[in-house]
Amino acid sequence: MPGFSHSIGGETFRFADLRTLMARATPLRSGDELAGIAAATDVERVAAQLALADLPLKHFLTDAVIPYEADDVTRLILDGHDAASFAPVSHMTVGAFRDWLVSDAATSEALSALAPGLTPEMVAAVSKICRIQDLILVARKCRVVTRFRNTIGLPGRLATRLQPNHPTDDVKGVAASVFDGLMYGSGDAVIGINPASDNTGAVTKLLHMLDELITEGGIPTQSCVLSHVTTSIEVIEAGAPVDLTFQSIAGTEAANRSFGVTQDILQQGLEATRSLKRGTVGDNVMYFETGQGSCLSADAHHGVDQQTLEARAYGVARLYQPLLVNTVVGFIGPEYLYDGRQVIRAGLEDHFCGKLLGVPMGCDVCYTNHMEADQNDMDQLLTLLGTAGVSYIMGIPGSDDVMLNYQTTSFHDALYLRRVLGLRPAPEFEAWLDETGILASDGSFTPNPTPPALFKTSLPQMEHS
Repeated sequence: MPGFSHSIGGETFRFADLRTLMARATPLRSGDELAGIAAATDVERVAAQLALADLPLKHFLTDAVIPYEADDVTRLILDGHDAASFAPVSHMTVGAFRDWLVSDAATSEALSALAPGLTPEMVAAVSKICRIQDLILVARKCRVVTRFRNTIGLPGRLATRLQPNHPTDDVKGVAASVFDGLMYGSGDAVIGINPASDNTGAVTKLLHMLDELITEGGIPTQSCVLSHVTTSIEVIEAGAPVDLTFQSIAGTEAANRSFGVTQDILQQGLEATRSLKRGTVGDNVMYFETGQGSCLSADAHHGVDQQTLEARAYGVARLYQPLLVNTVVGFIGPEYLYDGRQVIRAGLEDHFCGKLLGVPMGCDVCYTNHMEADQNDMDQLLTLLGTAGVSYIMGIPGSDDVMLNYQTTSFHDALYLRRVLGLRPAPEFEAWLDETGILASDGSFTPNPTPPALFKTSLPQMEHS
């Protein structure tokens, strides 16, 4: 009969098609249970994983989880596949690919060369048969370096997004959080604000404030107001100082349309932002956020498991050569990732898949208050991601986002990870920290009792904004 099957202990498990096989092979998570596509038992899950391990990687080039004619993400993935880059592993099964990935033969250079030849479904499949240690080992070997005003993703470095959100977009409140974060060495990935309002006036006001601060302080970083891409295009056309254009994206055409975006709109955002030529060391100008469960929440999942769809979102992201991509791993809620255990596994899967695809992956290590998770779970995921070579994390005052009402990582959490693992900020930003006296003489990051001069001159100006 058509489909896939595998026998365990005299019982044969059959899977009707590739999307069913992928869903049944996925480690347990509440979103797939909600969608009615998860394995019914652990034995069925293992049978699906064994059947998936025997599947040739080439199969994913002829059997799409969402039909080619029905979805522009599928078309993007298959039309953009690089056969030459794929050639070194084209003879492998999913299981053999996993064995190669954890071997010494899979060097950083080999993985970088391979990335254009991998499809999201291939990397999602191999992640499903990986242990936690496999996800960490392989991701650590992947290096994806991007640049705008500084360099993100170098070995031995950990960047942070300084996230100074405010429930009313109050400029002075935002500025206070920015100054607080800078004093702890946070903000090299981006100083990025989720605006309470997406109207052009509010967005423009915040953009000008951040531009003034970065320019006056000579800070080698970039700013972003995380408005909708169409709002960013509009304010660019009006002359606003946009460094990075942001957008939430997903792994299906229908889910992206629910976000109000298409591939053409994203291309317009890329071209508009690059036209400003505001970068000093590079022109990676896009910032994308993703999250497992977004397609299901939009009723746009096509019966595909949420982890595979998340990997497909990275296939969309890499088309636009972003500076930053991060999975907001625990933000959507317990309907999709029920507890700390599921969040930890999902965060490591996402990071692994994004890095294998050549995407500059960060992670918002976070949870909502109605999940079966707490800050101890986040400490575990944070430490594991740091070991895995995550490009950046979030830095928020006190770990508590007062505008979005969720729990994430603080400026102190970034200090912890840098200290424990011997990691440093982006090199250009590190030099600035040293010049301003924020960085201690021994290289540690401790609050400086004397604020740099730029803080003293900027605060009074903010009062008139």
